[in-house]
Amino acid sequence: QVQLVESGGGLVQAGGSLRLSCAASTDTFSIYTMGWFRRAPGKEREFVAAISWAGSNTRYSDSVQGRFTISRDNSKNMVYLEMNSLNPEDTAVYYCATYFYGTIARATSATQYDYWGQGTQVTVSS
Repeated sequence: QVQLVESGGGLVQAGGSLRLSCAASTDTFSIYTMGWFRRAPGKEREFVAAISWAGSNTRYSDSVQGRFTISRDNSKNMVYLEMNSLNPEDTAVYYCATYFYGTIARATSATQYDYWGQGTQVTVSS
């Protein structure tokens, strides 16, 4: 069982930045590919970003490529999502999730993930 707790969400103006954090309670954090997903009001959950277990490979959705950066610190069991140049379309609940021995090639599919956090709300005002 892995518990994930996201933090760092909030209200920000368009063009602003936020940094989301996700803390994982597990002794085997380094074996998980980690992903960030989001769900906007009235929309399906969508992939945002993923990072391989060693942090050497990352993947982003087209909508956030170049604006968001995913990173991890295995010594602290943490994964981060740095979000820049935010726009109102980024408004959503953001979730982090674990993908046991996952591959970046398959990391965009939510069905591959094992455990999910409760989410943190990000609201971008225009």
